[in-house]
Amino acid sequence: MKKFFIAIMLVLVPVVASANTAGPHLDKMTPDPANKESLQRGMKTFVNYCLGCHTASFQRYARSAEDLGMPPELVQEHLIFGDVKVGEQMTNAMVKTDAAAWFGNPPPDLTLETRLRGEDWVYTYLRSFYKDPARPWGVNNVVFPDVGMPNILEGLQGEQVSHCTKAELLEHVKTIDPLTGLQMGGCLSIAKKGSLSAEEFDKTIYDLVNYMSYMGNPVKLESQAIGYKVLIFLFIFFFFAYALKKEYWKDVH
Repeated sequence: MKKFFIAIMLVLVPVVASANTAGPHLDKMTPDPANKESLQRGMKTFVNYCLGCHTASFQRYARSAEDLGMPPELVQEHLIFGDVKVGEQMTNAMVKTDAAAWFGNPPPDLTLETRLRGEDWVYTYLRSFYKDPARPWGVNNVVFPDVGMPNILEGLQGEQVSHCTKAELLEHVKTIDPLTGLQMGGCLSIAKKGSLSAEEFDKTIYDLVNYMSYMGNPVKLESQAIGYKVLIFLFIFFFFAYALKKEYWKDVH
């Protein structure tokens, strides 16, 4: 028994340690795979702002078109550049050796990024770039300190600056004034406006992360539908299995 409790404690220690690890505050983002309009807008943002450097090599344009309810010919015309066909994977022409020289490492494939880091992490990360002249690209990130990626969305969000130390940035929790509905507190603020308002930019990032979440699990809705059917089947089958068990064991005693 003593060995059993020791084994349990050894299993729980890493869990407790990871739970106590300090990290940046992450804003909540709940994906909605049934919202096809959001997914369509997210795919547009992904193609125009992310696909130039990153890839989604486990996803095909045709699959997104089918799942998101978009005619393949419109995807071919408006969301695909160059000689790529709609049935091909979502890749780019960037050479990995060049990318490593520019960014320090080749930009990662984003097909499973939300599965790896979580939607909350990606959502907060994309909204947490701020000016830092000490960095090669002139920006840093609250969620990913000393990031090697430029802020490709600065034209939409605007130029964001920090008023806190790097330690304080980890706790940059933002609150909403209940009277005005305006954002209060936090270490980051917009010094130079972009083409979108704060609400519009947050919605754009939500749509983008929603699409990335879909790419990470494109069969989520189908899996949920099948899961409900399986549970209903098991519930009904239980009564038949129980009756069969009673029939087999009625003469044992």
